[in-house]
Amino acid sequence: MKKVIVYIPIVLSFVVLGAHFMRYGSSVGVIGVAALLVLLFVRQWWAARLVQVALVLGAIEWIYTLYSMNQVRMAFGEPAVRLNVILGTVIAVTLVSALLFQTKTLQRIYKLNRVPVT
Repeated sequence: MKKVIVYIPIVLSFVVLGAHFMRYGSSVGVIGVAALLVLLFVRQWWAARLVQVALVLGAIEWIYTLYSMNQVRMAFGEPAVRLNVILGTVIAVTLVSALLFQTKTLQRIYKLNRVPVT
């Protein structure tokens, strides 16, 4: 059960990111997110690191989106508090999802403590 729970924020982060890409018409982004979800089933250290990097890049995409949407809101004189709270939460969950790969559970599943040093 503990294994399943640790995946919930990771999958949620990718689903929301996929919806974001779909909203903006980026089929490449949607396909990439779908591939990353499938990659969660590959129990190798490189798959975990690739997913982790993708989550950090996803958080950067959300930061850029937050900045862009705030610029539009400011230009029209509209409030942006709700926007900042929602996207700030999405950014935080995405970053926490990336950090979950540092937990003992995911390190054991993906054999991250056995990564060869070169």
